[in-house]
Amino acid sequence: METTEVQIHRGLRGIYIDNTQASFIDGNVGKLLYRGYDIHELAEKSTFEETMYLLLHGQLPTRAQLSAFDAELRAARPIPAEVIQIIRLVQRAHPMDVLRTAVSALAAFDPDVTNESPEAILRKGIRLTAQAATVVAAHERIRHGLDPVPPDPSLNHAGNFLYLLRGKRPDPEEAKTMDVDFIIHAEHSSNASAFAARVTASTLSDLHSAIVTGIGTLKGPLHGGAAEKVMEMAEAIGQPERAEEYVRETLKSHGRIMGFGHAVYKAEDPRARHLRDRSKVLGEKRGEPQWFQILTVLEQKAMVPYRARGIYVNVDFFAGSVYHLLGIPSDLFISIFAMGRIPGWTLQVMEQQAHNMLLRPLLNYTGPMDLPYVPMDQRR
Repeated sequence: METTEVQIHRGLRGIYIDNTQASFIDGNVGKLLYRGYDIHELAEKSTFEETMYLLLHGQLPTRAQLSAFDAELRAARPIPAEVIQIIRLVQRAHPMDVLRTAVSALAAFDPDVTNESPEAILRKGIRLTAQAATVVAAHERIRHGLDPVPPDPSLNHAGNFLYLLRGKRPDPEEAKTMDVDFIIHAEHSSNASAFAARVTASTLSDLHSAIVTGIGTLKGPLHGGAAEKVMEMAEAIGQPERAEEYVRETLKSHGRIMGFGHAVYKAEDPRARHLRDRSKVLGEKRGEPQWFQILTVLEQKAMVPYRARGIYVNVDFFAGSVYHLLGIPSDLFISIFAMGRIPGWTLQVMEQQAHNMLLRPLLNYTGPMDLPYVPMDQRR
């Protein structure tokens, strides 16, 4: 039988599946643009609401446009009592499992669930972004025997999330830190979860299903779990003077130093800068400077020799310490990533469905061929 040699691209690395206007990444120099705007300018000058508008609409808003968009986002925060009851029933599950389940349940209450027009997808993306914060915070309180806190319409998205989580209004610096975190997590081209959401969207399924797919994919430790592992590593090191020894011993035993390296970036992840600065400020404010000091020794001393291989810090490296200093439990770290990424997933779905083709890659079969069926009594 004549066969044709097949070229395999494992992990689909280096394969372009479509065009996009969502984001641009130059991994060699550590550059990230949202809709043409540099992530550094957005993190330093914008807000999550404005950045979300930019992603979903393709341009920066006027003052009136942003005000209307923000009002829509704030109005969408409450979730049905039935979804709260579901959260109570599954409260012992991992927060990402609860978020995945709640997003799926929210589809039953969304007036646009079967409407897949671009306008309806946009409305659903706004609602899901707002509702996800309510879900994550409600679960955190419920699993600790507390009642969920009603959303505060006077707070922005980041401030409201911290309020829902704690039951008290955050100070402006903490709210701004959370806001910056949501901005830098909002979109990142065709990563694993965005691609997975596109696959679901390519079947002409609904947005809720695509977001559930994205959440399930992000949960995997090779995608969204590094921030939690970095904080575990920092706690294991304990003191800055132990950092270099920890790296030597870990690498000697073929372990991994978490928060370094990226599938795309061969220079420093441009998002890391903004959490580095805030990790330092928060650590000093909270009287816990050791976390930033430990991470700094890892980055600027212990791991410097590996930069020649393109191994630099990624966005997760300082994120774990920031979340920890904000008083956020470690098993919520991935959920926060997901909350920030919903606008990006929504945009990816909108792009996919605008010029849709079913995503259907091939697998090269390498098993046996044409085996005869052996009756049960003749098998050994």
